[in-house]
Amino acid sequence: MQSNQFIANRLREVFLDGKWIANTNYKEQLEATGWQQATLKVHGLNTIAALTYHINYYLGGVLRVLNGGALDISDKYSFDVPPIQSETEWHVLVSELLTNAEAFVKVVEQLPPDRLRDVFVDEKYSTYHRNLEGIIEHSYYHLGQIVMLRKITEQL
Repeated sequence: MQSNQFIANRLREVFLDGKWIANTNYKEQLEATGWQQATLKVHGLNTIAALTYHINYYLGGVLRVLNGGALDISDKYSFDVPPIQSETEWHVLVSELLTNAEAFVKVVEQLPPDRLRDVFVDEKYSTYHRNLEGIIEHSYYHLGQIVMLRKITEQL
């Protein structure tokens, strides 16, 4: 299996249909979460909605680069989730994340394997491979937080 296929499979697992590492994925967790639960602030922690926005922000930004665009995201905006005041607005955010995840997986599957060694935008950002692995690690980290927040908010 080529490295790009392996990475694409790992991305698919964390976002869309995997159970191997975390025994769950974003799709399963977010589709089982209502908007009021997603926006409930507890113990000064980020909300599920804020974490969803945050992951989607990075996923969308890196996806633009993979599609030939500029890297135009900044950490300082990564938690600027707009207010979510209805189930419809929540579903739009979840749908955008899942759509970006599907597109991301497809682009990674199509990457020439040699591209993984190339510099990602600028040398300070390392290689494509390192950035894709970083997306996976970052996504699992926040998926764990979402799982915990769901458990906490279900107790309230």
